[in-house]
Amino acid sequence: MINEFTPRVAIITGVTGQDGYYLATHLIEQGYQVIGTSRGQTCDKIPRLKNLIDRKLLFVETINLEDANAVGAIIDKHQPSMIYHLAGQSSVGISIQDPSGTFSSVVNTTYHLLEAIRQKSPASRIFVAGSSEIFGVNQKQPVTCTTPLNPQNPYAMAKAVAFNLVREFRRSHGIYACTGVLFSHESPLRSEHFVSQKIISGACAIAGGRQKKLHLGNLSLQRDWGWAPEYVEAMEKMLTRNDPSDFIIATGQMNQLEDFVAQAFSEVDLDWKKCVVIDKQFFRPNEGSHPSADMAHTTQHLGWTATTTMNGVVQKMVDACQNHMSECE
Repeated sequence: MINEFTPRVAIITGVTGQDGYYLATHLIEQGYQVIGTSRGQTCDKIPRLKNLIDRKLLFVETINLEDANAVGAIIDKHQPSMIYHLAGQSSVGISIQDPSGTFSSVVNTTYHLLEAIRQKSPASRIFVAGSSEIFGVNQKQPVTCTTPLNPQNPYAMAKAVAFNLVREFRRSHGIYACTGVLFSHESPLRSEHFVSQKIISGACAIAGGRQKKLHLGNLSLQRDWGWAPEYVEAMEKMLTRNDPSDFIIATGQMNQLEDFVAQAFSEVDLDWKKCVVIDKQFFRPNEGSHPSADMAHTTQHLGWTATTTMNGVVQKMVDACQNHMSECE
């Protein structure tokens, strides 16, 4: 496909997060002018971002995305070619504790951005980060973007509303808006309130004698784990197509959390069964198996396929964790 769309300015909301950093780096390498947004976190105190800021490759705007006027002002000011909306509360566990705050950070921010594009910069294109949580549990067939939604927790419900908002603005207002339905994707930048990083850090700490046991919840749940730096490439591809469309972004391979745990401990030469304690306090309601992803549409129409699956993800994360611990000694 010949692509005649030449992006100039890209805004990334949530630039301080895992995906924000990798996407900013990728877009900079592609020659884009990148503007990140932060709610107030001092980005120049985050080493990986400070390096980009100091080199004037990344410019950061402080903004509350839940303020419609502020969102309209920043879109009007920059007239971005593309917007990547990655900000928002992203933990299922936290959403159960704070459903109202989760809805506001996911739904309201998405609406404000879409409305700002409609009013201030209709040529802008927007990617909204979706979640496989919108499909719920126990789907009998691999899911696509046309699979009926069945959210089971406040985070999933908020993401389902945002998913439908994007479709409605695209249909009713002709905005180039699309959702990338992201399945679990990891990297060394994951915070430890995500179970993936908790497992990696715990395995490395036990191997190094700094921790005795790792307490985890339900190990029978299934996930599709991918590599975050690859997923941001799919995001860019979605905004540089001729026509907007929603896509599943996943590996298409499912594994149990037990498999993730077993490999993490194997990478540090330990038997996970001697190190892990199953703790009921970490079980969550409605935490059944996630659906598998049908990747045919993504492969055919987006031209993107994940190359790093769970085994590679765990290995890369353990290597990074061990290197970090070595540097700190």
